[in-house]
Amino acid sequence: MKHSHQLSRTSASRAAALAKGRSVGITAASAVAVLATSLLVPQHASAGPKPAPKAGSAQTIHWGACPKADPPYPNPSKRAECGTVRVPVDWANPDGPTMKIAVARQKATDPSQRIGVLLSNPGGPGTPGVDDASYADSPNDGYPKSIRERFDIIGFDPRGIGRSGELRCDDQLAAKIPTRPKNAAEFQRMREMNKRLGESCRQRTGPLVDHMDSESVARDMDVIRAALGERKISFLGHSYGTLIGRRYASLYPHHLRALALDSAMDPARPDAKRFLMEGTAAADDAVQQLANWCSKEASCALKGKDVKAVVRQLFTRADNATLVDPGPHGPTRKKVTADQLAGFLTSYLNKWNPQTTAEQLAALRSGKGKVSWIDDTPELAWRSVICRDFDFRLRDYADYRALLQQAESAHPQARYNAQALDMIVGCQGWPTAPKPQPAQNKGPLPPVLVVNAKHDSATPLAGAQRMARAFPDGKLAVLNAVDHWLYRHCQSPLPQQAIDTYLRTLKTPHAGTVYEPSQPAQPQAERNR
Repeated sequence: MKHSHQLSRTSASRAAALAKGRSVGITAASAVAVLATSLLVPQHASAGPKPAPKAGSAQTIHWGACPKADPPYPNPSKRAECGTVRVPVDWANPDGPTMKIAVARQKATDPSQRIGVLLSNPGGPGTPGVDDASYADSPNDGYPKSIRERFDIIGFDPRGIGRSGELRCDDQLAAKIPTRPKNAAEFQRMREMNKRLGESCRQRTGPLVDHMDSESVARDMDVIRAALGERKISFLGHSYGTLIGRRYASLYPHHLRALALDSAMDPARPDAKRFLMEGTAAADDAVQQLANWCSKEASCALKGKDVKAVVRQLFTRADNATLVDPGPHGPTRKKVTADQLAGFLTSYLNKWNPQTTAEQLAALRSGKGKVSWIDDTPELAWRSVICRDFDFRLRDYADYRALLQQAESAHPQARYNAQALDMIVGCQGWPTAPKPQPAQNKGPLPPVLVVNAKHDSATPLAGAQRMARAFPDGKLAVLNAVDHWLYRHCQSPLPQQAIDTYLRTLKTPHAGTVYEPSQPAQPQAERNR
């Protein structure tokens, strides 16, 4: 998943994904969100009764032109081809109803150097993936020449997303669900409405909604592999896509040539407490990094101030209902809640943007200026995926309140990680139970590369460390910065260079590698080895 305070791209579906305020690891300016979420990509694939080849049997992808993008975004590359594969809706019933998975491809530009295919997943969950191939040669958001020469770039929309069967739910009901319940009655109402929302998804989408978990997506990936006629694949997963990569490695180790995981989810299936506490610790740490920056940078709008104390004071004012939205000439009458402030900190410190963050905190403090609040409405697809992949169920409101109080007590500068809490509350009452994790199948695994920012509040470093340890030969390289999604768009070129080198050669950085944002890039000749 991507996150930027500038709209850098290209296709309508990816622009819409960029604008989702808090998909795992996404931060977008509100002006971008308004523009991008108004753009739609046609939905073609859907579940249906048509029988498919039996699970595991080879299919043929009939390639054709890719759908055009909505203006003002450019159309996919002329080199891109699109097609579909057919998979079971429920992998436990491989001879039952089937659905189509949308796939896109750009062939390797130098067949003499071709290594194989590179599949990817952009995270979310809920982000379309065909664009990764459709725009693979984009100068802004594509792959470097050294990768495009050697790999067929393969993108796909995960089941229920984009052109792989549109998830349909009661949007009006979703907008009414309490996201920060204040008492037991409201917590119970949230549970009941989450359940009704899930039932509306079943009614409007069909059985697919109960089978959007990462294991099912990984099994779909192996159908794509077989349809491409490849014995093995290389895979690059970003953010939530790293969990899909982990699932594929568990199910099909013998079909995996390379596995690169960028900004890694915790594969050890944390419960709600660990998930929120580690996410909140990372968010609190990001505030500390902002304070460190302000102590050194003359341009910081809070220069000379104790930034952590400023944040705590803003929370106190919000608790006392005296914090208001700033205006160009002074304070407005619009109150700002502590929940809004926690969401602001999570969103703006997800990617490193200290200047803007400090300016807006200063505006909140003085009452004069402007705060660009980010739309924090959770993506509906989150529930259908996350509530199957993780068990975030809480006993009752008392359990919920105790968790929040523990987070706030330990990390007063952040209170809680709003993205993590969104995921937890969204799963309360969800009608489909969490799915057991698949066992690790026998078979040799390649060396695995995990890259993560040290101060990542979307995918905290502790989870990335567990991800690397989950593999016999897993290596973790760390960027010493506040950042998320390190491939293509981060403060240093070194994480992408490490991934590109690994994908070509299977050589990983040494254990314990730490990149500083100020480190220079490697020479071009060394990168192309």
